[in-house]
Amino acid sequence: MFDVIFYSEMPTTTAPLNTSPFYPFGVGDIENGRIDDGGSPAISLLQPFTFFGTTYDQVYVNNNGHLTFDQAWYSYSPYQFPANGGRDIIAPYWTDIDNRGNGVISYQQYSSGDVLTQATQDINQYFPQIHFSATWVFVATWDRVAYYSYSGTETSFQVVLISDGQLSFVLMNYGHIATTGRGVQAGYDTSDSSYYFSIPGSFQHNYNNDFTYTSNVNVTGRWAFRVDHGSRTC
Repeated sequence: MFDVIFYSEMPTTTAPLNTSPFYPFGVGDIENGRIDDGGSPAISLLQPFTFFGTTYDQVYVNNNGHLTFDQAWYSYSPYQFPANGGRDIIAPYWTDIDNRGNGVISYQQYSSGDVLTQATQDINQYFPQIHFSATWVFVATWDRVAYYSYSGTETSFQVVLISDGQLSFVLMNYGHIATTGRGVQAGYDTSDSSYYFSIPGSFQHNYNNDFTYTSNVNVTGRWAFRVDHGSRTC
C-alpha cells in the first residue's frame, strides 16, 4: 500500500536559518498570507505531479500543514489516516497552525539548478534500485510557525515533491517541533485510502518532538516516500 525505506503573495528576500535536513528555502519563495486557517491560491505546476496514479497540474499549500490538489482546504482538525476522506492529501504536519503572530509559510518550485541535483542524489540514495534524475522539485516550508492560539511557539517543517516526469517522491523534513496537546497527523492519504501512511507519533499527545529525531532513511528528521504508482479501488 505504500513504499517505505523503512491571499497575499510576497516574494521572500531574507535568508533563513540553517535548518538541516531542510531543502533551501526563503530567498525567492512566495509567502502565504498571514491568515488563520488560510492558504495559497492554486499553484500551477511547472511539471505535472503523479500521486498514486492521478496526475495533477496544480497544488495548494494550506496553512494548517497540508497540501491538497483539487481545491484549497482550510481544515484545522486532523483526522487519522486512513480516513477514506474523499481527497488526496499530503500532510507533513496537519494541526491547528496560526501564522498571524509569528512564522512564515512559503513555497517555491524548481526545474533546474542545485536543488534538482540535491533531489537526484537523495532519491538515488534512498531508493538505490532505480536510476533517477529529477526534473522538477516543489518545496513548501512552515518556518517557526505558531499553534493556534499560542503565538510565540515555534514549529518548523517542510514537504518536498520530486519528479522526473514519471516517478514521484515526497520528502517530509522536520526541524524544531514545539510540544502541543492538539492532535497532529503526519503522512499522506489518497481519496479512497487505497494508499496511505501515518508517520509514527501522529495522534500521540506530547510525542510531537520525536518527529525531529525519527526517519525511515537514516537522515534524522526526514521521511521519504515513493508515491507515483499503484491502482486505486473503484
